Amino acid sequence: MTEKSGENVVLVGPPGVGKTHLAIGLGVRAVRSGMTVRFFNAKDLIESLSKAYSEGAFENKLKEINKARLLIIDELGYTPLSPVQTQLLYHLVALRYEKKSLIVTSNRPAGQWELFMGDKAASNAILDRLLHHCTALAIKGESYRIHESRMRKLKRKAKEKKEEAAESTQAN
Repeated sequence: MTEKSGENVVLVGPPGVGKTHLAIGLGVRAVRSGMTVRFFNAKDLIESLSKAYSEGAFENKLKEINKARLLIIDELGYTPLSPVQTQLLYHLVALRYEKKSLIVTSNRPAGQWELFMGDKAASNAILDRLLHHCTALAIKGESYRIHESRMRKLKRKAKEKKEEAAESTQAN
């Protein structure tokens, strides 16, 4: 991903496998190389675009968001979009197409995007532009949150057994 390339990155996988962490890391790297970067949770971005649209300020909002050389959209697919919201997102992606880069994280593979996007044609147009110059990574594995929770439980059980053994030894 170079400053003028308009190349994109799509990170897909279940919750907790590090998609957001990787996207932020790429964003930090971009900032260190002199690029301007904006990060949005998808839900917040869509709400911001929808509000601007309803207030007649959509074009200004698009220009404001589009100033960044790299735009990171996190958690696309967790919240269903209405047809209008999908079309607003399309306008943002189309504006950036082949000019500025996007990083998108999603819990759903591209073949399932029409399930949460309210407009099939706009969904296909978004994917067409997003994936044209793209590195797509499917991340698999267990959620690190679940893994950490499981490890805490195991450590707690081991500590309890150790304490019980110590108490048993003291009682004898």
